[in-house]
Amino acid sequence: MHAIVVSSPGGRSALEYREVPDPSPGPGEIVIDVAAAGVNFTDIYHREGRYPLPTPFTVGSEGAGTVSAVGPGVEDVAAGDRVGWVSVLGGYAEKAVIPADKAIPLPEHVPFDLAAAVLLQGLTAHYLTHSLYEVRSGDDVLVHAAAGGMGLLLTQMVKLRGARVIGTVSTEEKEKLAREAGADDVLRYDGFADKARELTGGKGVHVVYDGVGAATFDGSLSALRVRGMLALYGAASGPVAAFDPQRLNQGGSLFLTRPTLAHYTATRDELLWRAGDVLGWVESGALKVHVSGRYPLADAARAHEDLEGRRTTGKLLLIP
Repeated sequence: MHAIVVSSPGGRSALEYREVPDPSPGPGEIVIDVAAAGVNFTDIYHREGRYPLPTPFTVGSEGAGTVSAVGPGVEDVAAGDRVGWVSVLGGYAEKAVIPADKAIPLPEHVPFDLAAAVLLQGLTAHYLTHSLYEVRSGDDVLVHAAAGGMGLLLTQMVKLRGARVIGTVSTEEKEKLAREAGADDVLRYDGFADKARELTGGKGVHVVYDGVGAATFDGSLSALRVRGMLALYGAASGPVAAFDPQRLNQGGSLFLTRPTLAHYTATRDELLWRAGDVLGWVESGALKVHVSGRYPLADAARAHEDLEGRRTTGKLLLIP
């Protein structure tokens, strides 16, 4: 089979399209014929070595396909099952091996490409809006990069919970997409904190969902109301510099958290709860998934280039 392998962390040239042996499932594992794999900033962080991994490794933490083999001791998954997964490496490949307890059953009417496009970001948006900060009707919520794959899902989930979305985007085209997803107000990044305060009568927002990082961090804190929360779930523009925690006091007893999906899908019950909600909304049409690019597996470097260059809206997929 073919896979995208990183032997030494680095730039996009570190993504090697290689022929590798077909995998075999060990005890408690399954093999999946990958129909589609999601492309995420996490993959870039792994490639760069920002999130260090033992090398060599196959990139990709999200995908969907058909189970082709099961290992000893696997009882709840069978060959032929349609499944997806998140937070397990190996997605940039024609076949992937995952623990059977990480397999997510796919509803009949959710195609593989939509499943691969929604699972990692959809489950992240779910825990951000339903657990980390439980969005309530009437809340004011600031969503950064509101036209990106995460931003579009976050916007829709915040609206499903009855809150107001103030989104940030960089272009007119992205503003249109954010509004179509339900954003009530859409701002450019320049001066967004002051404008968000104006839109909330000077109070500030209840929560900021920030996957941008260094470029927006200061403004995100400034946009919060007293006892507001900054959920810093990513760092697309680079890591945030060290800062004095006293600033949280001065800003109004603010809360800052740096969460990750693994800690909010720590049990199989929690994984299936979140996935069931997200896939159910996709199946019913309540949650729209915007796929803006599909690339052959061999073009993984081009997908990374487009994602890093902010030339995309919605989700990017690799198709083996």
